[in-house]
Amino acid sequence: MRSYGDLIRDITEQVMSDYAPGQPFLARKPMQMISLRVILRAVFGLTEGPRYQQFEKLLGMMLDGLSNPVCASILFVPSLRRDLGPFSPWGKFVRTRQQIDQLIYDEIADRRRTHPDPQKQTEADEPDSGFLSRNDILTLLMSARDEAGEALSDIELRDELMTLLIAGHETTATALAWALYWIHRLPLVRQRLVHELGSLDGDFDPTAVFRLPYLNAVCSEALRIYPVALLTFPRVARSRVELTGVSLEPGTMVTGCIYLAHRRKNVYPDPEEFKPNRFLERHYSPFEFLPFGGGIRRCIGMAFAQFEMKLVLSTILARFDLARADARSVRQTRRGLVSGPTPFRMMIRKRLSPDRLPLAESKGR
Repeated sequence: MRSYGDLIRDITEQVMSDYAPGQPFLARKPMQMISLRVILRAVFGLTEGPRYQQFEKLLGMMLDGLSNPVCASILFVPSLRRDLGPFSPWGKFVRTRQQIDQLIYDEIADRRRTHPDPQKQTEADEPDSGFLSRNDILTLLMSARDEAGEALSDIELRDELMTLLIAGHETTATALAWALYWIHRLPLVRQRLVHELGSLDGDFDPTAVFRLPYLNAVCSEALRIYPVALLTFPRVARSRVELTGVSLEPGTMVTGCIYLAHRRKNVYPDPEEFKPNRFLERHYSPFEFLPFGGGIRRCIGMAFAQFEMKLVLSTILARFDLARADARSVRQTRRGLVSGPTPFRMMIRKRLSPDRLPLAESKGR
C-alpha cells in the first residue's frame, strides 16, 4: 500500500484543482472521482488513454445506478431482473456491465500477451494499453499461484476486480464525504487536524501521515457515527446458540446492526455527538467498533480504505482552504446498497502553497 501513497495524493490534488475558488460544488462529487481514479490506477493499473476514459465513463454510469435505491433493489429481487431493452433499468445495467467486462477482458489479454510472467515486469515495460507494470492489483493477482501452482483464470480475475471496484468505490467516497462534513462543521476539529499535520514539518511521507493519531481518530469517529454499511452480512445458526439470553434454533438467520452497535451508550457516551477523542482515550474491541464488519468476513479492503481516507483528507487540508457553501442540515440517507449524507455543498476559498499549512489563518478565525 505504501507504494500507492504518492498516487493517491496526486489524484486528490488533480481532482480538487478542477474547482475554482468560490465555486460551490457537491462535496460528494470530487470524493467519488478521487475514489474511482484511485481504483482505476491502483487496482486496474490503467493510466490515461482511450481504455481509461471508457472505463471511467462506464464505471461511473454503473455505480451511479447502484447508488439509486430503486435500481439497487433490482439486484435483490430476481423477478425484477427483466431485460426489456436498453432503456429499462435491468437492461441498461446488463449492457453497461457487458461493456465493462469486455474492457476488463481486453486489458487482461493485453497484459498476458505483453507480459506472460507479470513477476518479471520492469519499470521500463510500458505497453500501449497504458497499465502500470509493477504494483497494481491486477498485476499482483495475475502473479498469484495456488497450492497447485495454478494462476487465476480470466473469469476469476474479472470477478476479483469487480468486487474490489464495487466494494471500494462508493464506500470510500461516502466515508470521505462524511469526514469532510464533520471537519468543516466543527472548527476545533479542523484546527487540531491542521496543527497535527503541521507537526510533520512539510514531510508528508504517507507512512507518517497514516500514523497520525488525531487524523486516525477523526476517520474512526466518522466511520462510527454514520457507518457506510448499516448491517453485516447475515449468518445462519448451524446449531442451537444462546446469544445474550436469546435462544437461536438451527437455521435462524442473524444479521448484526453496525449502526446500533456504534450507538450503545454504555460504550459510546453521547453517541449522537462527533467526538474524535473517544479513539484517543480508549481502544475499542472488534465487537464494539466494526465499520468494516468483523470476523473472517471482515472487508478485505479495510486497510486500503483507511489509508486512502487519511491521505485524501490530509492532502485536501494541506493544499486547499475549504468551507461549507450552505448551512442546510445534513442527515443520513439510503444510497442503494449503502447509506450516505444528504447532498451538501462546499467551496474552495483559496489554494494553499505546497510548502506550508494554513496554521496562521486557522488560528485567526
